[in-house]
Amino acid sequence: MISTIAVGTDGSDTAAQAVAMAAAIAARYDAEVVLLSAFGEAGGARMDADPDEVQWAHSPAARVREVLTRTREDLERDGVACRVLVDEGDPAEVLVRLAAECGADLLVIGSRGMQRRVLGSVPNTVTHRARCSVIVVKTAWMGAS
Repeated sequence: MISTIAVGTDGSDTAAQAVAMAAAIAARYDAEVVLLSAFGEAGGARMDADPDEVQWAHSPAARVREVLTRTREDLERDGVACRVLVDEGDPAEVLVRLAAECGADLLVIGSRGMQRRVLGSVPNTVTHRARCSVIVVKTAWMGAS
């Protein structure tokens, strides 16, 4: 069964959709949600990166923690048991590692808003490396009608 649902978030609209999906699943299974996030060093973002994708590549630790605190409070207000894990490093690697550390049965991530990397996107890396099942929440592409 599902008792622990990890969800990657950075405060973006895409991440909010992933959190909403995780919360809905948690309510169905009476599971705990673990909010996961990564932050990088200052100046780590590529100059040519899509602005919607920069959030994962370069978010100061204080901003990330504030977003996570606000999200945790919202979930708890809605009756969802929740905790937070955050660490510095490559977003995909951090999400996979933290999901394993918290014993996640399921990891939920958004399909956009994450730094693209030379060998693939964060969702691609996470789906291939996570030890648990992964749901990638399909989010709207910019300019789509």
